[in-house]
Amino acid sequence: MNEEVLTPKIAILGLGYVGLPLACMFSGKYRVTGLDINPARVGDLNRGIDSNGDLTPGVLAAALGNGMKCTSSLDDISDCNVYIVTVPTPVDCYNRPDLHPLLDASAKIGKVLKPGDTVIYESTVYPGATEEECVPVLERTSGLTFNRDFFVGYSPERVNPGEYTRPVHKICKIVSGSTPATADFVERLYGSVLDAHTHRAPSIKVAEAAKILENTQRDVEIALFNEAAKVFNALGIDTNDVIEAASTKWNFQKLHPGLVGGHCIGVDPYYLIHKAQVHGVRTPLMTEARSINDGMSRYVVQRAASLLAAKGNTIRGANVLLLGFTFKENCRDIRNTKVFDIYNDLKEEGAEVDIFDPNVDKANVKNTYDIDISTSEDEISEKNYDLIIQCVCHSVFNDMDLKKYLRKGGAIYDLKGNLNRKLVDERL
Repeated sequence: MNEEVLTPKIAILGLGYVGLPLACMFSGKYRVTGLDINPARVGDLNRGIDSNGDLTPGVLAAALGNGMKCTSSLDDISDCNVYIVTVPTPVDCYNRPDLHPLLDASAKIGKVLKPGDTVIYESTVYPGATEEECVPVLERTSGLTFNRDFFVGYSPERVNPGEYTRPVHKICKIVSGSTPATADFVERLYGSVLDAHTHRAPSIKVAEAAKILENTQRDVEIALFNEAAKVFNALGIDTNDVIEAASTKWNFQKLHPGLVGGHCIGVDPYYLIHKAQVHGVRTPLMTEARSINDGMSRYVVQRAASLLAAKGNTIRGANVLLLGFTFKENCRDIRNTKVFDIYNDLKEEGAEVDIFDPNVDKANVKNTYDIDISTSEDEISEKNYDLIIQCVCHSVFNDMDLKKYLRKGGAIYDLKGNLNRKLVDERL
């Protein structure tokens, strides 16, 4: 079985913010082929262009120099013996797990799976999904038998988009396998390219549960800070001042209130909630945390209306500028961004809304959300606004002279608390 994989030939399925750095890391030691369903993405990567900004400069060029190839053709990975799956695991419109990308990737692998091959999943799922959902697809499409002909590992991704100080090779990896020998192989494989250590989980289910707990914990903690911010705002207390004071205690966990979007923290708890429901377990804390965090966009608009009213303006007809559109700071990822919710809520209230974000691709925003945004200051240079809301704290915003975009009597609302305090009228 895995011991026969003396020279791993690795295929990475999914070349997004998880798969691409992973492929580049493995390319330093092994032959790597990356598979992605987007031909344009594949073409860019093979030319050394990372339009998503997932890598630090030079990493992609080095990987290509090592022989890494990117493709959309299944034939190009048919001779690989290790398949690593890094595709998204979103939710549907009812916040139920959508495993279609994961199952589609499994079906592709099944078509080229051979005796002795190993499939490793990195995508975040509920405990049991790998063995209950993915393995049957692998067996059905390959005609092979699990744990006799092929083997499965699980090592959850822990990449933090936009945080280049902690690249994938410096992140501790949880590893697991469907058999003890498979777990040994997965641990050796990752350990051979990491500058960090590995942690071996006793089962695939434990590894799956660990990842889902990591993100659910953060969602619940942020919900606490969001709820507290509402209380402090009602009391006329600056939340950031409270956090700074509380942070002087040695065991205080310092977080900040804000929008919870993206493809991880705002999604993953639903996977655990779903699995709990299947087993008849109530999850009131997790469920309420999701409700609190999803409701912050509406709260922001309510506060915006109050700010405008305090300046003698109404939200209907007000000109509003939103700074930032990505789901978090200093990245280009617009998936599940809650700024879109703020935009829609403001429009419903009758406001005229512009969005400025130099980090995003206009066409991508238009194709995904059907709205037009500005990506350079020149596009908003002649405009004046009644209200500016900093939704995302991209570093580039620190150098902007926001006052020149404000009408007389206008206001600035800082959701992230990082702007010069003298400039802003309110912080979340």
